This record gives sequence, structure tokens and C-alpha cells, in this order.
Amino acid sequence: MKPAMKVGDTAVVETVVTPDMFAQFEGNIVHRAYSTVSMVYHMEWASRKIILPYLEEHEEGMGAAVFVKHIAPTAEGSTVTVTATVTELRDNVVVTKVEAKNEVQVIGIGEVKQVILPKQKIDQMLQKQQLHS
Repeated sequence: MKPAMKVGDTAVVETVVTPDMFAQFEGNIVHRAYSTVSMVYHMEWASRKIILPYLEEHEEGMGAAVFVKHIAPTAEGSTVTVTATVTELRDNVVVTKVEAKNEVQVIGIGEVKQVILPKQKIDQMLQKQQLHS
């Protein structure tokens, strides 16, 4: 990993809630509201945006853990802003605090942990898993 990433670095993802982001299972909409699945996606994406400039050509980031508390609903057409902030850097691990807001309030908080690995190691892990399937 290239040097210079530091605790306090941030990245933001902003999105407008659309029907494909509604809470749903097997294509059946449960609530016409921003889903927890979509929130997790946007939290991971904001966290990933932090590491992208620091990845070496032979490296890639992998999600290792996500902890999320979905606090409030958000309706279609609302703007959701997700901010990720680096809280911990150790060896090849990057931990970010994440917060999601709509125009009115905080709607979610959490933490995302990413591990930076050589692409070759990721390929080896996937090949090993495929041999056992």
C-alpha cells in the first residue's frame, strides 16, 4: 500500500433513493424506503473510495467486517450522504467509521473494515475455495 493514508481521511458517497434501493426480498417490496442492504453498499463504497488512491498495482482491498445500525427510514427521492472516516490503520487493515444522513437526520452509523491483500493471494484463496465446492 502506498504511504500517506492517515487517520481522519474521509470520503463521501451521495445518492438519491430510487425504487431499486427499497427494502425488498425476492423482488417483493417490504417498505418503500431506503434499505439496510443499500445503506451497507454505500457505506462500503465510501470506505473503498478512501483506499483506492493508495492501492499498488498488485493489490486489492477486501471487505472483512461491516457493523451497521440503521436508525431511521428514508423515503424515495431523498438524498443520502454517506461519509467514511479512517479511524484505524494497522499493517494491511483499514478501519473506517461510517455515517449516513438524509436531509433531516442521521439514518445510520457503523464501521467498515477492509484488508489490503496482493491480488495473487486473493486469487489463490478463491481457487482453493473452488476446489472444495
